[in-house]
Amino acid sequence: MYKQIAQNKRRTIFIMMGFVILIGLIAAAFAIYFKDPWIAVWTIVVSIVYAAIQYFAAGSLAVMMTGAEPITKKDNPRLYNIVENLSITTGLPMPKVYIINDKAPNAFATGRDPQHAVVAATTGLLDIMDDKELTAVMAHEMSHVKNYDIRVSMIVFGLVCMVGLISDIAFRMVFYGDRRRNNEGSPVGYVLIIVAAVLSPVLAAVAQMAVSRQREYLADASAVNITRYPEGMIAALKKLQAHSQPMKSQNTAAAPMYINDPLRKGFFNNLFSTHPPIEKRIERLENGKKNF
Repeated sequence: MYKQIAQNKRRTIFIMMGFVILIGLIAAAFAIYFKDPWIAVWTIVVSIVYAAIQYFAAGSLAVMMTGAEPITKKDNPRLYNIVENLSITTGLPMPKVYIINDKAPNAFATGRDPQHAVVAATTGLLDIMDDKELTAVMAHEMSHVKNYDIRVSMIVFGLVCMVGLISDIAFRMVFYGDRRRNNEGSPVGYVLIIVAAVLSPVLAAVAQMAVSRQREYLADASAVNITRYPEGMIAALKKLQAHSQPMKSQNTAAAPMYINDPLRKGFFNNLFSTHPPIEKRIERLENGKKNF
């Protein structure tokens, strides 16, 4: 498992470098189109500033998008005590605990580091899970905190938003800016901007999917390592599979945070799903029982 953690960290670094290169290429397309190299410099600077703001604000924004409400121990002793016990077991700071009023069974973790972490569960999850299964699910979420998956997710979230914003600006410049500029832009830059505007969001989605899928596998294994009870995680995943349904409040940017895909099923959602199939996650845990 520790080899997998190291491998995932290296893979994440390469993906982050890929995002930087992607934004750099878009900036270069702008520079060629406008025949001004400073456009590229400012595009990269603005991207870095935007990503930094997203890094610090994305956790709070993600919680707002889910409609989660904070709780104390007296509000829901069962969930709070489970998270508190896991916090002691893992040696992590006690995260803020939230509940989402939604029948769809699901849970997530977010925040930029263990000192600013948030874990949440839906009312649907609390209804169908017994204590051992709920402990396994929350151990999965605490694993995201322990493995710093939440930090990577926040950075990727910010970069994906940045790529989407730049792509939108590119489209507007190409289709609405030419009239004002009397077609003075470089023809090569024109083509590059169109290509960048079309392909960049797709590449960003694929990169986000790659990060999230590997970290779900790792969080499953880490949860078993924490609880020393693989049957709990396996049983929880089976219940998530049997009772899976889309959540009321949906957002594609926040989807990678959840233990189970919260989006409605469809061709494109399945194609770019940030979650590996639950049956494969169960299979990995079954095959790895002897190693835990």
